[in-house]
Amino acid sequence: MTDPVAVAATRGEGFVRPDLLLAPGVHVAVTTRALAGASHGAYAGFNLGDRCGDQPAAVAANRSALVDLLGLPAPPRWLRQVHGVEVATSGADEGEPPEADAAFADTPGSVLAVLTADCLPIVFASREGRVIAAAHAGWRGLAAGVLEATLMHFACAREDVVAWIGPAIGAASYEVGIEVHEAFVGAHPSDADAFTATRAGHWLCDLEALARARLSRAGLVDVRGGGFDTLRDVRFYSHRGAAPTGRFATLIWRDAPRA
Repeated sequence: MTDPVAVAATRGEGFVRPDLLLAPGVHVAVTTRALAGASHGAYAGFNLGDRCGDQPAAVAANRSALVDLLGLPAPPRWLRQVHGVEVATSGADEGEPPEADAAFADTPGSVLAVLTADCLPIVFASREGRVIAAAHAGWRGLAAGVLEATLMHFACAREDVVAWIGPAIGAASYEVGIEVHEAFVGAHPSDADAFTATRAGHWLCDLEALARARLSRAGLVDVRGGGFDTLRDVRFYSHRGAAPTGRFATLIWRDAPRA
């Protein structure tokens, strides 16, 4: 009997990818629930999160299948994400995953991954393809500077870094309170443009617009992707849409060195 996960991959289904390569030898893919993984119930599909309540064996099977489905040069460097600003730079694939919300690599064959279910996944690459990074940015991490912390690891000029914004909750679906509004507007009044008042003390929040503003202030001129809404798009897990739920992965990797 044919493996259903392999069938999905053969048909080109189950992954979201940027329209254009970010850099030579650099690849990006986002998993979706269309992949026929080992998870069931609230996690049905291809859950890759190991801290959201799914059966460990199902998560392990999905993670193992992912390597084959994408032909990855190595298993992904998984992180223990905590909505902070730490950036893992090495050893993330040895032993326990590091507590970090971003990862950076400059070695051929490196595979980086972040897990999300409404938060922003953002990947980066230097234009020549030698350096890659991935960041998980919920509103707390975004306001605290996780994107800027990630960019600090790029030695090249900021105009030589390309970013791609993956699937996250859309502005029309993400209502927030005063704490979130003040975290951004209090530091950068111009960020008020990313908020639309709904009722007393509440706003619709455009996380993507906030991320683009921060990246622009950091000097990036080439920011691609975006335009998703994980709450309304059935391809993705959404924590606001259903809890508990799974996590999908956004991956970036460099080609392995030729033998």
